Amino acid sequence: MTKTALVFPGQGSQFVGMGKDLYENFSCAKEVFQTVDDVLSVKLSDIMFNGPVEELTKTHNTQPALMAVSVAVMRVLEKEFGKKIEDLCDFAAGHSLGEYSALCAAGAISLEDTAKLLQVRGNAMFKCGEKTSGAMAAILGVEIEVAQKIAEEAAQGEICQVANDNSVGQVVISGSKSAIERSLIIAKENGAKRAIALPVSGAFHSELMKDAEAEMKEVLASVEVKKPKVAIAANVVANFVSDENEIKELLLKQITSSVRWRETMLLFAKNDVTNIVEIGSGKVLAGLVGRTCKGIETRSVGDVEAIKNYLS
Repeated sequence: MTKTALVFPGQGSQFVGMGKDLYENFSCAKEVFQTVDDVLSVKLSDIMFNGPVEELTKTHNTQPALMAVSVAVMRVLEKEFGKKIEDLCDFAAGHSLGEYSALCAAGAISLEDTAKLLQVRGNAMFKCGEKTSGAMAAILGVEIEVAQKIAEEAAQGEICQVANDNSVGQVVISGSKSAIERSLIIAKENGAKRAIALPVSGAFHSELMKDAEAEMKEVLASVEVKKPKVAIAANVVANFVSDENEIKELLLKQITSSVRWRETMLLFAKNDVTNIVEIGSGKVLAGLVGRTCKGIETRSVGDVEAIKNYLS
């Protein structure tokens, strides 16, 4: 039997204007953006719709903003078209901050709590980045084992590790600035097609984010997590989780651990998924699927037109 998975984007999928047509066309979407603005005490929707882009790309804004668009799409599907998450898919997953969007969409965490968590997460990660001045690099055209070897060789006593195993031939590593600089040379020596330093404000998904993890622990402890309505594949283990305590534990670990996205796609394929639908801003995740799993069909649903096409 063919199955469907919904996936929720992470940082890098944001653009000025995202979510605006949802806000203008559906009152239930407007409510989502209004709730997020109220919880954060920031007119985030204004930054999302009108920019400036420099403000939107600050991680403490990007994280709740991307989640708001994803959740707005889900609300429109449910309230306007009668499609609950369990009608639309068998499984779900989100890339990094997208895991929070997936959990919110699946009813495991309330919208208010999700917005609060992502604001704290974004702020904590930004502060950590300023303090530790880490960096990240994309290594293209090598297998994960080679990327791990590159990171280990570049570390030389400093922190350097795989941050995102995105797809076959696309791995992001994270660590101290000098280690990442070394990795760019070592990657070429190990057959990488390209090795590119990324424009980020810190070494996300690495041990350099330890302080952010400590800050998140406190906030996560105060949040109620329910059993999700569909099975969620967690980044840290590339496997399904439904236990409330385990969900919290893995969200915490996720800050300093690798996003195992390639393995998550393989997990879906193993469980008979033939359709993957990206919910929210951009088309990054849909683009990654084909590199790892050839037989899976993808589509991206992030605006009014895409919602109508999806349901037609």
